[in-house]
Amino acid sequence: MTAPDGPGRTNDAPQASVGELFGEVSKDLSALVRQEIALAKAETADSAKKAGKGAGMFGGAAWAAHFFLLFASLALWWALGAMIGDGDDNPALGWAALIVAVIWAVVAAVLAMQGKKQMKRVRGVPQTADTVKKIPDALKGENKP
Repeated sequence: MTAPDGPGRTNDAPQASVGELFGEVSKDLSALVRQEIALAKAETADSAKKAGKGAGMFGGAAWAAHFFLLFASLALWWALGAMIGDGDDNPALGWAALIVAVIWAVVAAVLAMQGKKQMKRVRGVPQTADTVKKIPDALKGENKP
């Protein structure tokens, strides 16, 4: 017997068995997982592409900056040696080299700390993480924005 579906109507839709319902849920869950994986791949590929271009440009800039710093350091080393020396064509190049090396050690330490700080800001795949968190609610039938 079918139940009335409004005035003068009957609901002729067949009732699904538990097995059929479980099959549908499994199919939907599988599709959801595939979509989340596809989203994560797309986000990761986009981020990697942008990061790759940026890294290439930073690499080129670092290469050029290396040569600038090398020659600037040599000039500073020689100038400090001439200033520290006794003035009779006897520059103190050893002490000057040590001073320049300490300067570069301080610069390296500051840059390392700043790099560590920046790496902590990397977010990964935020949209995928957000939607994955919503899966349990969706399985319960809740749809929270």
